[in-house]
Amino acid sequence: MKLSDIAQRYNVPEADLKKFINRYSITYKHKTNLWDGSITLDENFDSDAFIRAFREDEAKLEELKAAKERAEAEKRQAEEQEKAEKNAAMAQMLITSGFSFDGYRITKYSGYISGDDVIEIPRGREGIFATATNVGDALSASLVKIRRQALKELKEAAYDLGCNAVIGVDFDYITLEPETVNAGGGTLYLPYVFCVTANGNAVIIEKE
Repeated sequence: MKLSDIAQRYNVPEADLKKFINRYSITYKHKTNLWDGSITLDENFDSDAFIRAFREDEAKLEELKAAKERAEAEKRQAEEQEKAEKNAAMAQMLITSGFSFDGYRITKYSGYISGDDVIEIPRGREGIFATATNVGDALSASLVKIRRQALKELKEAAYDLGCNAVIGVDFDYITLEPETVNAGGGTLYLPYVFCVTANGNAVIIEKE
């Protein structure tokens, strides 16, 4: 009995029946034609029982698929909710260069934290097509961005500690002019590197 005949008789895709047989090859003995890939079963094969088992298995697979999709949807929803809660907390977080907030009292000090960001600025090119880099303009254009990113990381560090404010905020700046040896043994000047670190103390505050 050919599998294709069973598929036609019960109006079931032959490809799905092949997958089912391959999953349970020990239970359903069969022969596969190496030339065309067709599958032949014993003549006295119980096709009714086979189709019932196939449909039960398909139903189980659908249930597992649906359960997986529900779990993934619940996970995405939980992640989105957590992200929304974090964004709301970050937006409401207070920061100051001082050590107190008017109308609030500090109930817990959680320690020193920091946030960093870095940017590279090209020095320009050598030779006939040489171009100069205006380091001041390039740094000024980037300074706001890297300071803002450093502050964002600072607030995230405070959030991770369960805090809702940061006091004593200040910035440290590092300027690097890295260089190395080029293929000819001369000096290769690498891009300028500017680093900024936002420092502070994470605290929990409550309204007085």
